[in-house]
Amino acid sequence: MVRSLCRHPWRLGGPWLLGLLARLLLWGSPGAWASYLRRSSSCMPIPQHMALCYDIGYSDMRIPNLLEHETMTEVIQQSSSWLPLLARECHPDARIFLCSLFAPICLDRLIYPCRSLCEAVKRSCAPVMACYGYPWPEILNCNKFPADHELCIAAVSMDENSSSRRMPRASCKDCELEEASTAREILESFCANDFAVKIRILRRNTTTTISDFDLDPSKVEVLKHGPLLRTEIPARLQQWLDIDATCAHNIMRGTQAGVFVVSGEVQSDKVVVNKAYAWQKRNRNLHQAVRRWKHHRCPEQAGWKV
Repeated sequence: MVRSLCRHPWRLGGPWLLGLLARLLLWGSPGAWASYLRRSSSCMPIPQHMALCYDIGYSDMRIPNLLEHETMTEVIQQSSSWLPLLARECHPDARIFLCSLFAPICLDRLIYPCRSLCEAVKRSCAPVMACYGYPWPEILNCNKFPADHELCIAAVSMDENSSSRRMPRASCKDCELEEASTAREILESFCANDFAVKIRILRRNTTTTISDFDLDPSKVEVLKHGPLLRTEIPARLQQWLDIDATCAHNIMRGTQAGVFVVSGEVQSDKVVVNKAYAWQKRNRNLHQAVRRWKHHRCPEQAGWKV
């Protein structure tokens, strides 16, 4: 049995859904993970105020769902607790995975998510949940879900192990644009961090759950490189854009391109951005700090060159 049942699950009536219906007609006697529906279950429209799954790509869902929620009120209440995790953009298939359980598509039998889909989402999202003291719940134990060769909902995004780029991952650390209150404060921030760079960021696309961002290599001005080589900073910052989806998204604030001054620290094989300022004409304190930086003297540090 082919595992890839839904390459585009948001398209109602699209090829993935037609393929799924065809496979259901050809499927033999039902197993534990592709059983016929209980007579007590019913189809209901996904309500607009079910923010997790409304407009996911199909309009009707089964009640009770695959998590044994018996009423729509219970489904909405329980599903809303997962919205903060989705906001962290921990995995592009997180919403598909969760909705396959909270709002299973209304077909003539229950279709569970594939085990590999669960494992991929867990790899990226469980560490973020741990940041806030929440374990991966037992109800989402990936061993409960069918193997990929069975009838199940597969991942839509490219597998991180087969891609040359790393899967974007959210970070535990909140990252927002800073308000440059005084030039002195900004200079102190530069001194306290390992590196400080003026960069231009471009949004590559807006068609996926997690947007991809590119660093414009022609618009990199190194103010402080610390333990890094100047020549390796562009690649390190591109790696940061690739893997820290939440931070990049928050800094861009929905724009297609922007110039920023960022500073941060080097942690093992990656860089972490701690401060980010938007480079705008009205931000006089930031402009002043950058002009003064060349002649600024920081307190004694660990011997890094600026």
